[in-house]
Amino acid sequence: MADDYLVRIGKLIRDARQHRGWTQSQLAEALGTSQSAVNRIERGNQNISLEMIARIGEALDSEIVSLGYAGPMHLRVVGGRRLSGAIDVKTSKNACVALLCASLLNQGRTVLRRVARIEEVFRILEVLNSVGVRTRWINDGVDLEIVPPAELDLDAIDEEAARRTRSIIMFLGPLLHRMDRFKLPYAGGCDLGTRTVEPHMIALRRFGLEVTATEGIYHAEVQRTSPDRPIVLTERGDTVTENALLAAARHDGVTVIRNASSNYMVQDLCFFLEALGVQVDGIGTTTLTVHGVPVIDTDVDYSPSEDPVEAMSLVAAAVVTESELTVRRVPIEFLEIELAVLEEMGLDHDRSAEYPADNGRTRLVDLTVRPSKLEAPIDKIHPMPFPGLNIDNVPFFAAITAVAQGQTLIHDWVYDNRAIYLTDLNRLGGRLQLLDPHRVLVEGPTRWRASEMMCPPALRPAVVILLAMMAAEGTSVLRNVYVINRGYEDLAERLNSVGAQIETFRDI
Repeated sequence: MADDYLVRIGKLIRDARQHRGWTQSQLAEALGTSQSAVNRIERGNQNISLEMIARIGEALDSEIVSLGYAGPMHLRVVGGRRLSGAIDVKTSKNACVALLCASLLNQGRTVLRRVARIEEVFRILEVLNSVGVRTRWINDGVDLEIVPPAELDLDAIDEEAARRTRSIIMFLGPLLHRMDRFKLPYAGGCDLGTRTVEPHMIALRRFGLEVTATEGIYHAEVQRTSPDRPIVLTERGDTVTENALLAAARHDGVTVIRNASSNYMVQDLCFFLEALGVQVDGIGTTTLTVHGVPVIDTDVDYSPSEDPVEAMSLVAAAVVTESELTVRRVPIEFLEIELAVLEEMGLDHDRSAEYPADNGRTRLVDLTVRPSKLEAPIDKIHPMPFPGLNIDNVPFFAAITAVAQGQTLIHDWVYDNRAIYLTDLNRLGGRLQLLDPHRVLVEGPTRWRASEMMCPPALRPAVVILLAMMAAEGTSVLRNVYVINRGYEDLAERLNSVGAQIETFRDI
């Protein structure tokens, strides 16, 4: 391998390690090598095999070199350009992932319409295919057909794919109906700090599922029982609620779930379960009553709704670049609080009359955003369970309040690390002060400047950095953008269609 390539790869590895917050010694321990060897690799002074690069990428959950599939690795952004025209919101990442897991409930054929072609979906498909589920893209690659086998082969599970997504934990709910004993790899995904799975276990234990964790594997045993009283979730989490719903769907009886999330992906899952013949009462509230069906064998065709977090991303893109942009197919029910905050800040915008999404249930609007003189909000920005400000939309307010006049306190109390990643905006000219791991003070307005930097290892902060680069005069480079591809389909190309100038490229 040429010396120049070794130096460039070493720099990528060093940046990925630093963004994960690891020392060279910690990386060495994960690789089973010495700290001095890691030091030589990062300085470009040691030959390194593709196998070792792959091992380093897996340890850091970061794509060091892209091989074998057509995914962009880096983005080159020419900023300072105004956006114009209209852009459509794609279907929900989190809903599509939940529905893929829910397809394991069905012995019949499942067709999901307009599934987001994103890395998170690809990882779940790789896991499903490895255990015997047949999947194929149909209708020119727009829709997805899923046909399960009579028996799943969990011994053949693709562990690498499973470890690269947190969504694998939602296999627990469906699988407890299909087998008495099984194993699943630990969940991965964004690096957002410790996120306990105990709320999942508390809910699923009521159906007879017991899980022990050893050496990176969940060992599950099932002795099926019926919940003798309502299940009260210890946290109003989205995936926790989905797992409880998936377990209740094939439970022969009525299950009441309290303190349930009523967020967008949970509602989409409930609509899908109804299409499978499972009655769900209380959709959109915090108490769900599920009338389970022990055998589900039906051909189902379902269209997940649009993604409110992607919609917020596109609204933020318009605000930060001071553009007039129409964002079409916005699921307004799940963005009303965010828009109310933006209105108080002075956002000039119009919205169309409401119309139904393809699922027939979710309310959509077209939203036109115009350049506005924004003032910092009086109150702090903080998330709450739906119908509060969406947890995943909080990071976009870091970029939005950075272009507003005044100081804004952002309190991201849910995740351990995410607020820290928002301070990467300082490398682009932002003035963000980290008060503690959960609170950031943002000072605006900001004169953005171009920079070259590593993509944060968390999805929404990574997109926030991209939006700031779009606003910054000059050329910026955002490296290692796999995490963005986990949650957004063709984001760079779609932004280019409304006036951005973003080029995808690879070093190698």
